Amino acid sequence: MISKELVKGLNDQMNYEFYSAHAYLAAAAYCSNESLDGFANFFLAQAEEERFHAMKFYHFINDMGEKAEIAGMPSPNNTFSSVLDAFEKSLIHEKEVTQRIYQLADMALDQREHATMTFLKWFIEEQVEEEASFDNIIQKLKRIEKDSNAFYMLESELGKRTFTPGE
Repeated sequence: MISKELVKGLNDQMNYEFYSAHAYLAAAAYCSNESLDGFANFFLAQAEEERFHAMKFYHFINDMGEKAEIAGMPSPNNTFSSVLDAFEKSLIHEKEVTQRIYQLADMALDQREHATMTFLKWFIEEQVEEEASFDNIIQKLKRIEKDSNAFYMLESELGKRTFTPGE
């Protein structure tokens, strides 16, 4: 049986995933306001992905016979100085998500809660991809600096991103 402490942690993470979606919507809004529609599209797709992650937690909690509890959330950061700043802040956010997932996985391991350990394995692998993706875009943005053609090409590439829910 899953402990109350672990259920609380799973609920907290579910709500943090919903918060993550809001954080990416805020970054998308910044990009849209700057007429950077490709970058806005990237962040909108990221927001959809985070909602999908939150719902994975929601369903898992319920499948374990527990209650998913939806909580309020603080306002996300809505202030960015540049697209690079938005991506750098996003990478910091993803690193926080990674640490939170690791703490949950440690708790599940300590409690020998195998179903939760298996469930969280997917998120651990996902976080490697998330951090690498943001870091890759940051490195590209730093390389292109003021090259408007390269900036346009990157924005065009990110404008093609879509989110397709997967397992």
